[in-house]
Amino acid sequence: MQNHQVWVFIEQRDGKPADVSFELLSKGRKLADSLKGTLKSVVIGQNAKGIAEETFKYGADEALLIDSPELRLYRTMPYTRIMNELIGKHKPRIVLFGATVTGRDLAPRVASNTRSGLTADCTDLRISDIKYIGKDYKELLLQIRPAFGGNIVATIITPDVHVQMATVREGVMEMHPVDKPKPVKITHIPFTAGDTDGLLEIIEQHREESKVNLKAAPIIVAGGYGLGSKDNFKLLYDLAHVIGGEVAGSRAAVDAGFIGSERQVGQTGVTVRPKLYIAIGISGAIQHRAGMQEAKKIIAINSDSEAPIFGVSHYGIVGDAMQIIPMFIEQYKNKLK
Repeated sequence: MQNHQVWVFIEQRDGKPADVSFELLSKGRKLADSLKGTLKSVVIGQNAKGIAEETFKYGADEALLIDSPELRLYRTMPYTRIMNELIGKHKPRIVLFGATVTGRDLAPRVASNTRSGLTADCTDLRISDIKYIGKDYKELLLQIRPAFGGNIVATIITPDVHVQMATVREGVMEMHPVDKPKPVKITHIPFTAGDTDGLLEIIEQHREESKVNLKAAPIIVAGGYGLGSKDNFKLLYDLAHVIGGEVAGSRAAVDAGFIGSERQVGQTGVTVRPKLYIAIGISGAIQHRAGMQEAKKIIAINSDSEAPIFGVSHYGIVGDAMQIIPMFIEQYKNKLK
């Protein structure tokens, strides 16, 4: 009998669960339904029962809870050992992690130890039957992500292993509370300290929260390398100020020093779903589109009529942004008088 379990590692910090974990539960629920299987959350921490209970709002059938004062802060050795033991024993079909600092440390170690397939920074996950090198594989996880600098979208499969793993960035999957949560079923797994747990001791932590919250912005004005200079980006701030939006940029604009990396949208930045996304001087490579194509309305301004960004935009303007943006600002100011 096939073991069709989908697991999601629930990341938490200071007793607060990470949004990406609940986003993955929402996606995991769909994957589990496709497999006619079960969705389990894996919660590791201290006094984390409340977090385990919260996972049922997002579709969990069962929560595996490992709770101990030793696990209050994320440490590589004990967390990895716990995940290795659980996966080795239960052999779930799919295990999902957030592509965070923690997830990127934990997932590859677990995949290596358990000899599991792992794809990083996926932008989509699906279940499908696959024929590969003349052999049929049933219900494989399709791990979809941009590759070769974002020039193509690759579909990756790991057909020769039972356990398939993936990491996904925050904001890529939509978070959806389920209409009818399952009854809370928490399986408490006792914590036993290991010999290697004490190899790393956390003396103190310093953390600086981001001052920019692009995910919460209803309107985003984003600029690309096509704007030409940091000075030209000032017009984006003027436009954003008038319409009550946040300013963002493509990776090319960040790499050129036009805008800070905390404002980068795309596969290697933030994934956003604003009500309005204005893309200015952005060509629209796959990696950038992966971070903004779920916006409700997209307006693209570009001098190149063949730019890929026009393929996902609802409204396109071909022309010089340095002439068009002042006209936008003037029109908005007149409307708001």
